[in-house]
Amino acid sequence: MKQFLTLDDLTSFDAQVKLAQKIKADPYQFETIGKRKTLGLLFFNPSLRTRLSTQKAGRLLGMDVMVMNFSNEAWAIEYENETIMEGLRSEHVKEAAQVVSQYCDVVGIRAFATLTDKDKDESEQVLQRFIEHATVPILNMESATAHPLQALADALTLSELSLPAKPKVVLTWAPHPKALPHAVGNSFTRMMQHLDADFIIANPKGYDLDPRITKNIPVIHNQDEALKDADVVYAKNWSSYEQYGQILRTDNTWMLTPEKMKLTNNAAFMHCLPIRRNVVVSDGVLDHPTSKVIEQANNRTYAAAAVLKNLLS
Repeated sequence: MKQFLTLDDLTSFDAQVKLAQKIKADPYQFETIGKRKTLGLLFFNPSLRTRLSTQKAGRLLGMDVMVMNFSNEAWAIEYENETIMEGLRSEHVKEAAQVVSQYCDVVGIRAFATLTDKDKDESEQVLQRFIEHATVPILNMESATAHPLQALADALTLSELSLPAKPKVVLTWAPHPKALPHAVGNSFTRMMQHLDADFIIANPKGYDLDPRITKNIPVIHNQDEALKDADVVYAKNWSSYEQYGQILRTDNTWMLTPEKMKLTNNAAFMHCLPIRRNVVVSDGVLDHPTSKVIEQANNRTYAAAAVLKNLLS
């Protein structure tokens, strides 16, 4: 595996989940594979779980880790070719990617969607331009359209639950005061297509995800109907895809509550975090014993370690 941009880069999804399970059972079993190797993590956007879990994952494999926040620690980068750089951008990605490649053996990049230009976001300009000029593997730590490390952690979390042979899993939209990207929803949807499950997406009208990703997955615009008899409920907000980046509604009728969870089959609750309490989901759901959000966060380390091992190999 030369890059990890989406789940499609995996040779075998099942093997990757099993490797993450193996590392979780014995975290230091591959601690020499990264000896004298350096992992560089470049953050163009904020992070808590991704930053810390990926650092820890690198160290489990024996790697040295360097972290740089481009939002306040680096020169602003220009990505377009043949530009006259007379503005605020002082560094071109051609030089930046090559220089970073000299210092690192793997480079992780986190760069969110702008939510203003659909075509530019879907081109994954930051990731693709680094790939074009870097000479080492690139690791996607969440991009404009994908968050595959989170999806792998979610798959690991699902594998640890006591579920029926073909569980009903619901990805439900939830309200949020800010316009959020589609990356987590996209990658969770892609991940579920690898599993034998009754998978349903629930969202208000106007919030359907990219149909090229959801394909033939049922999309229901009635949350209560979707939640009925669910074994797993994953809540996440995303802005409109059709009216790109816009917030079409702000009411809390789609907030997940204990009353709504009673419609389920005592479902496990999942969310990628961070989460706005009593906006996205009520305290009663988040603090309930069936909430798996903390274990999801823990599994981020082992998902990242499994990917890094393959990139190093």
